[in-house]
Formats: sequence, C-alpha cells, structure tokens
Amino acid sequence: MANTTHIGLDQVRQKLRQPRSQLKGRQASPDARAEVNTLIGSPPEGGHRRDLLIEYLHLLNDHFHALFERHMVALAAEMRLPVVEVFEVASFYHHFQILKDDAPAPRITVRVCDSLSCSLAGSDSLLRQLQRDLSGDVQVVNVPCLGRCEQAPAAQVGQQAVAQATAEGVTLLVGDNNIQPLALPHALHYDDYKKAGGYQLALQVATGLKDHESVIQVLESSGLRGLGGAGFPAGRKWRIVRSQPGPRLMAVNIDEGEPGTFKDRTCLEADPHRFLEGVLIAASVVGCEAVYIYLRDEYHEARVLLTQELAALQANPPCALPRIELRRGAGAYICGEESAMIESIEGKRGEPRMRPPYIAEVGLFGRPTLEHNFETLFWVRELIEHGAERFAAQGRQGRQGLRRFSVSGRVQQPGVKLAPAGITLRELVDEHCGGMAEGHTLYAYLPGGASGGILPERLADVPLDFDTLQPHGCFIGSAAVMVLSQHDSAREAALNVMRFFAHESCGQCTPCRVGTDKAAQLMTAEVWDAETLQDLAQVMGDASICGLGQAAPNPIRCVLDYFPHEVGTA
Repeated sequence: MANTTHIGLDQVRQKLRQPRSQLKGRQASPDARAEVNTLIGSPPEGGHRRDLLIEYLHLLNDHFHALFERHMVALAAEMRLPVVEVFEVASFYHHFQILKDDAPAPRITVRVCDSLSCSLAGSDSLLRQLQRDLSGDVQVVNVPCLGRCEQAPAAQVGQQAVAQATAEGVTLLVGDNNIQPLALPHALHYDDYKKAGGYQLALQVATGLKDHESVIQVLESSGLRGLGGAGFPAGRKWRIVRSQPGPRLMAVNIDEGEPGTFKDRTCLEADPHRFLEGVLIAASVVGCEAVYIYLRDEYHEARVLLTQELAALQANPPCALPRIELRRGAGAYICGEESAMIESIEGKRGEPRMRPPYIAEVGLFGRPTLEHNFETLFWVRELIEHGAERFAAQGRQGRQGLRRFSVSGRVQQPGVKLAPAGITLRELVDEHCGGMAEGHTLYAYLPGGASGGILPERLADVPLDFDTLQPHGCFIGSAAVMVLSQHDSAREAALNVMRFFAHESCGQCTPCRVGTDKAAQLMTAEVWDAETLQDLAQVMGDASICGLGQAAPNPIRCVLDYFPHEVGTA
C-alpha cells in the first residue's frame, strides 16, 4: 500500500473549475460564421429568435443549394443553440439536404411528382427519362404531391413550377438555368383590390362599426366549417378562442399537402387580398395580436406574390394591423396537421402534439390560438357582405353552402370547381368537368384526397359533403376528388397513397411509422393478406397520435370492401 496515490476532494474540485483549453465538440470556423452572418444578419439585442431557425435554414439552403455541416455548426453558434438541435430540425424536413463539407452541392434540383394524379399522367416514365438525360451537377428526384394535380404530370426545376411537364421542356429549363419562380400576371394586386371595395369590411370590423358578435353569428348561421379537412364549425371556433385569456394568436394553414388538393394555391395566386381581408376580420373579432401564415414550400410563386402583397398592405394599411409573419414550410405533409404546423412555426420538428390541451387553449408559444385553413378565411368577406342565407341556400340534397373541389384524374377539364355542397361525383364530373376524358369511363374515385378512401362507380351518386361519406368508409376532407377510369386500378391507387403515407409519417408513433411501411409492403402482393391488413388498419386507426396514421387505413378497407376482385379476396 506504500505506492498508493491519494487524490484529495479539494484537488478534484479545483481541477474541474479550471477552464478547458478547448471546448468539446466541433467549433464554428470564423469563415463559416461570417458566411452565415451575411445571410441571416447580425443578432438583435437579446440574440436571434429561436422560432426563426427554419427560416434561417432556408436562407442557407437556397444560397448554397444544400446545408453544409460547417454552416449548421456556425448557425448553432450564432443562435446560441446546441448543434444537435439544429441538425435534428434540419434532418426532419425533406427539402433540406445536409451534406459533408467536402461534398458537391447540386447546381439544380429537379423534382418530379409521383403522387396519384401525376402517376396516372405518366410521371414515372418522365422521372426515368430525366434521370437518364440529366446528370452531373443536376439532381433529379421523385417527390410527393407538388399541389399541381390539375397540371399533371407536374415538376419543379429549382423553384420554378412546370405544368404538364415533358422531358424536353424540363431539359430546356435546366440548360438555360431557368430556376426562378414564375410571375403571376393575373393576380389581383393591392391597389386594384382596394379600388373595388376591398378592405372596407375589415375597416368596419376593426373600428367597431360592424359588431363582432354579428360577424360570428353570420358564420354560425351559414354553416361554414373548416375547409382544410377536419370540418370544425368556424363560428364556434372563433367563440372558443375569443373566450380564452389574452394575448391570443392566429395560425393560418396553407400547407395543403394532401395529394389531389390545390384549391388554396389556385385562389391565393388569383386573389390574395380576399384571403388577407378574411385574416384581418378574424384577428379583429377574436382579438389576435399576431398572425402567422404557414405556406407550403412547393408554392414558390405564391410565396413571392404573398410577400409582395403583404408588403403593400403593411405600407398603406386600411386599418390597424396585427403583426403578420409569413412562414415557409420545408416539405413535410405532416405539418398540415394543426399542432405539427405550430411546432414548425416555432422552429421545431413538425411532430404532432398530444391533446389535450387543444391549441385553442395552449397553441403557438403557449398562447390560445385560432387556427384556420386558407379557404375558410377566403369565404369570410363574402359571407358577411351577402349574408348567411344566400350562402346556405346554395347546397343540394339537404346540404348547405358551396364548396371548392379540387378535381384531377381522368376528366376532360380538371381544376378547381365551385359547386354546391352535396353535389354528387357524377354531377360534378358532368356539370363542371366536361365529362370523363375521351376514351375513359368512370370506374372509381377518391372523394377526399389520399386519406379519404376510394369508392366504386356504383356509389357515384352519394352527396359529397361532411358526414355523407362516412357510412361508406370515406370522408370529404379537403374536397380533393381524384377520378379513376376503366384503365386504372383501385389497388394501385391504394398502394400509391400508402407509399405516400409511409414516406410522410413523422415517425413519432409506432403504429403509424411501422404500420404504413408494413402495409405498403403487404399491398404489393398479388393476393392480399386481408386478415393481416385488417389488423394493421385497426391498430393504426386506434393507436396513432394524429390523423395521418388514423386515416391511412381508409384505402385498404375500401379496396377490400369494394374491389376484392382486384386483390384476390373476392
């Protein structure tokens, strides 16, 4: 024991108190910090806002065509965040490509939509040809829905949308380095909107000339419901949030990632101020001091327009404005779920929250939050100006109001169709879409996008509205109608949307993460294992945290119920 070394406790404490000669982990280089600082600007007093992390990642990704590790480390240092936090947020979103410092970034990324409507229009062969023809510093990838289903097959070259894309057209754009968003020459701009009487109603509401209670009563009498999918009554939502203690906030959902849905983009690109006036009216009535507009990243043209028109509105406001911030998604369908969107606005991974509490009570930054879909707010001005009775009287078969249907697939004239609530699929196609496309007869249809289920032709006379489709295992959702013909297969349509769900699952809960992937594998079999698929559907529907996993089984059940001959279970 004579050679035993004894270290006193005081000696250990003194050693621990000594500063490290070098900090642990990778440190930001001065050059990388300078590059980051040039893009995001110098920190204000108190430092950079944590909720702007995703906005800053976009600045880096746009400028360098990827997120290099050196810049992410530098961004963490500039924002005083752990490096791992920056990496875990960036890695969640599909549009952020993280690269090693010595890896080459693509000069251009070409995205080809592989969702159902585009697949019907031949996007698979377009993708293969572009991957053969374009190489080197051009990256060609397949992506989920681009929100241009009426323009199938759709693609994007950089930030430029390509409608009815061909290999020749895309190659030409790449060769000319034509990657910027297209102009929208037919959009109604601020001055023209005001000259036509725009914002007069918002002024009346803001100054008290129009009673707030009367506004809510109009919404309630009209039967207006949330038009993003859930269908919660709009007037009741305003009452609930208005009853909560302030400060109150507002979040607007224009993520619109459901395959088959493009109505919000179409309306926004034509008339952004009708939507913004609805925003101002809602904020005044509910008492929201700030508004956050969440726009999906695929809508580059709409983002340029909305940025421009917001600036015009704020430069010459018709009334007192709440603080309005435009936030950019980053390629995650799950952020269409309201609580996941709020997480993303806060600069985090877009993972749905467990509820309760509901976001009307504890939403953005812990405050009561009014969350609305774009189209719901787009209706507000018209309802208040013309009255609830006129709107409600326009439905069919006992239903109330009008709806905008996004129609794609095998019809003569796809697009956004304003039609009475309660219209049937057969009526919608015949009266608003010019009938079926030449050489095609109706075989099946998806009434509510990827998650709304699949119905056969014999059920084409069911009213398309809230609560009318549930007895048949489907729902209207965002009114994204995809039409299939005798040349198509319901099982292939179901497999396409299940692969979409597997790709877009946030991975937070096991039933959805594992269930969607396993279901997609089982659905490739010539003869479906109906018992196992039904078990999977039951578990996903009962145990998933949010609507993605809960609704993903709908196409499985519909194929087994209505198209058993296609999967060998008849």
